[in-house]
Amino acid sequence: MFAWFANPDRFMRLSAWALPIAAALAVVLFAIGLPWSFLFAPPDFRQGESVRIMFIHVPAAWWALGIYVFMGAASLMGLVWKHALADVAARAAAPIGAAYAALCLITGSFWGATTWGTWWEWDARLTSMLVLFLTYLGYIALWAAIEDEQRAARLAAILCLGGLLNIPIVKFSVDWWNSLHQTASILRSGGSAMDASMMQPLFVMALAYLFAFIALLFAGMRAHVYRRRAVTAALRRARAS
Repeated sequence: MFAWFANPDRFMRLSAWALPIAAALAVVLFAIGLPWSFLFAPPDFRQGESVRIMFIHVPAAWWALGIYVFMGAASLMGLVWKHALADVAARAAAPIGAAYAALCLITGSFWGATTWGTWWEWDARLTSMLVLFLTYLGYIALWAAIEDEQRAARLAAILCLGGLLNIPIVKFSVDWWNSLHQTASILRSGGSAMDASMMQPLFVMALAYLFAFIALLFAGMRAHVYRRRAVTAALRRARAS
């Protein structure tokens, strides 16, 4: 199955129709989720209107982690099984994950300023999320610094796999150490502490972020395949002449 998706020609045929569908779903879900989150969801009884930052912040945090796990799986496939598009997928996902991580940190700072009275605190959750963002930037920089794509892919994959160690630290930091950041509200023993009136728009926004990632990922991968084909065609013309 993985070999089927790793074939560039098959991927290009799949993504040609999957990309616009994912983009359209992202637009529709954002069009539903944003008004629902900021106009119709109720304010929190403690945090008031500032809790609405959650609908931007939390999905960005979820998918910043999820995208990095995706990159780790793709990097492992590229490093071990040499799938043609695995490294391409990881490379295309990195800027999207970095943007989500940056959005998480920025919105978290605004939320912290209104809730905690501080824009930043060096606690475990915030620090480990910053480390994740810097790991994204390091991965992107490594690709840009090395001209040999095979060598860059190998080193970037090793960096990405090493960075996976930070993922459980981000996830469980609020349980392992004292933190200003609240503990899990949805996936926890005893059931969710969040009311459905807030959980439903939150999940709609999370789906919007997911389909936006899929659309941007496919667009980035298609651009890389087209670029590689153009370079290959240019080399063939140069050899023929």
